[in-house]
Amino acid sequence: MSDFFKNPLSSSSTVKLSFSEDGAARKQAIMDQVRNELAQANAQQLMNNMNERCFKACVTKPGDSLSSAEQTCLTRCLDRFMETFNVVSKTYVARLAKERSESESAPFS
Repeated sequence: MSDFFKNPLSSSSTVKLSFSEDGAARKQAIMDQVRNELAQANAQQLMNNMNERCFKACVTKPGDSLSSAEQTCLTRCLDRFMETFNVVSKTYVARLAKERSESESAPFS
């Protein structure tokens, strides 16, 4: 079962927090857990898409084993897929960072 409902502040913690700090810590722990689960789901989806696309492109006659040409094709396809994903991800993150910095530095009207 997921640790989603567990108290992020263990009973062995020696630091006493006020109610508002405890609530903020719980909220942050829940947000972190959700982010981690979304990241895992996204990684799984990426792997599934990559496998499906490359298998369809490279394996023309499924059998007991892959030919050397199929193995080479799969290797290249998977490499290209990951390289493309990395380029797109870096570009997207850079764009978000740029937009965030522009919106923070823009004067409010």
